[in-house]
Amino acid sequence: MANPSFARLENRGLLEVRGEDARTFLQGLISNDIRQVNDDRAIYAAFLTAQGKYLHDFFIVLLGDTLVLDCEAERAADLARRLSLYRLRSRVTVEERTADFIIAAVFGEGAGHAFQLNGDTGAAAFAGGVVYRDPRLGAAGVRAILPREGGEEVLRKMDFSEATFAAYDTHRLALGLPDGSRDMVVEKTILLEAGFDELNGVDWQKGCFLGQELTARTKYRGLIKRRLVPVRFDGRSPAPGTQILLDGRDAGEMRSSAPGIGLALLRLEALTAAEGAGTPLVAGDTHLVPEKPAWLRA
Repeated sequence: MANPSFARLENRGLLEVRGEDARTFLQGLISNDIRQVNDDRAIYAAFLTAQGKYLHDFFIVLLGDTLVLDCEAERAADLARRLSLYRLRSRVTVEERTADFIIAAVFGEGAGHAFQLNGDTGAAAFAGGVVYRDPRLGAAGVRAILPREGGEEVLRKMDFSEATFAAYDTHRLALGLPDGSRDMVVEKTILLEAGFDELNGVDWQKGCFLGQELTARTKYRGLIKRRLVPVRFDGRSPAPGTQILLDGRDAGEMRSSAPGIGLALLRLEALTAAEGAGTPLVAGDTHLVPEKPAWLRA
């Protein structure tokens, strides 16, 4: 059996949300239930516009006794600014901590057991940081938030294979997992198009959150007409935003990709037609074959 691999995720950053009102503050803003975050569990969640459109997605886990958000590094300052707009009189601070920590993904068979994380969830303090199973999907592996000083060396000493970001990206794409604003369009994407329901990113029992009305309406009225789906191809990767056609008609558009595989936002009727007829989708001069993941309910 091959050892699990680890890859440093340079595109990820860290925000710390601290203060006696931190949980109450976040609970009214995010799509998931902050009460589920404890010493042995992390969550995946999003922060939306008031109209229910995507702004940011992130993981929330306890680092010691402090809530931290594993988010996009280049957009961490924007997330901090947007959260702070709602602080009002709440006794809470939002601070970027990217300079102090690295974020890595550990993936492959046995990744969770290497940290003694059992089942499809789990989190634990580790080497001055925290490790946690990716709460979206067990097959995604484990995420590690470790001190920048010596964090990678700790993982190397565990006899993991060191992998490139591209290797992890290919793993992610094959599972159909979105990667922030690479796959979701700010102020445009609806959460359920990106699999947030199946990927444990929305709690339907928690009560109100920012953008909750549209999110609930799209679920209960069955209004989702497009979904993010992995696509395989040979040759050149189509650029993000490239229109996808089926028999000359609009079928969707490309999102992020790696050699031979990518994510595409596809119209459900086009996805069904392509699967049923075995007709390839076309993006520019590249033929695409959709591979609907087992977790996707559509």
